[in-house]
Amino acid sequence: MPAATARRSSVDWRTVAPAPLILIRGTEGLLADRAVARVLELAREQNPETDRIDVEGATYEAGMLAVATSPTLFDDPSVVVVRGAEACTDALVTDLVAYAAAPDAEATVVVVHGGGQRGKKMLDAITASGAPVVTCDPLKKDPERVSFVEQEFRAARRKAEPAAVRALVDALGNDLRELAAACTQLVTDSTGTITAELVDRYHGGRIEATGFRVADAAVAGAAGDAVTMLRHALATGADPVPLVAALAMKLRALAKVSAMRGGVTARELGLAPWQVDRARKELRGWTPDGLAEAIGAVARADAEVKGGGRDPVYAVERAVLVIARNARAR
Repeated sequence: MPAATARRSSVDWRTVAPAPLILIRGTEGLLADRAVARVLELAREQNPETDRIDVEGATYEAGMLAVATSPTLFDDPSVVVVRGAEACTDALVTDLVAYAAAPDAEATVVVVHGGGQRGKKMLDAITASGAPVVTCDPLKKDPERVSFVEQEFRAARRKAEPAAVRALVDALGNDLRELAAACTQLVTDSTGTITAELVDRYHGGRIEATGFRVADAAVAGAAGDAVTMLRHALATGADPVPLVAALAMKLRALAKVSAMRGGVTARELGLAPWQVDRARKELRGWTPDGLAEAIGAVARADAEVKGGGRDPVYAVERAVLVIARNARAR
């Protein structure tokens, strides 16, 4: 297809199907692996004899692609996976640019590029050809990770309480591979509905959850629980900066919801509906002055943990206690 008329064909990693040439790009390795696995699975549904051939971008030599896509002795189909294309050699760029201009209709070539601008000429040629492009960016937004977990359980044909999904995302949301593995473990090791209690039994002690759990406890006025979790996290190597960021995120949501007026939607506030509902419950009894004091304490802690103070640990703990004190005053 001429570059002048071709259009980029963007597809989701869950729906990508075999095609002569496919580009999977982005830094979220789990989603890239899932996309590759789906293409291979669908290809083998069409022909169980389909083989997988891996080609490494960093060690690629001229002509390897032509060899990989050549018919085998028994004419069995294959899916050629070019991995690590972000570390491509010049030879790979040259061969893929040529291949993108006239891909073999009988072959399936999947190019996996882990992000960055290396090989831009190659990427431009593939997208200009109209080949399917699967973007695998990290799921940075909380609703995206919640949706991911929900779909993991749905795919496993298991029901999960919303509170269980929430707890799992809080515990492992920063690492998508761990999040997916945790879903598989819960499905494998249990029966019936996935509950919050079950998630807490397996993952309640994870340090990754501490920032959000500390914030939840502080806002609920549970100073003892909040400080205990905070000290455990700091003692085991957690950085004060993201801990303060979690506190700030929590209070920012409360402030936005407290200022809501008729007609303003959750989307306009940059929040999910469930976040608004939760914040409304947490705000019951909070005073504007108390919220302002808590926000001020976190702002001071933020400045101190980023170099403005001598004792970042004390700064975080002080902010937590100020939040909890104002929550208890409700």
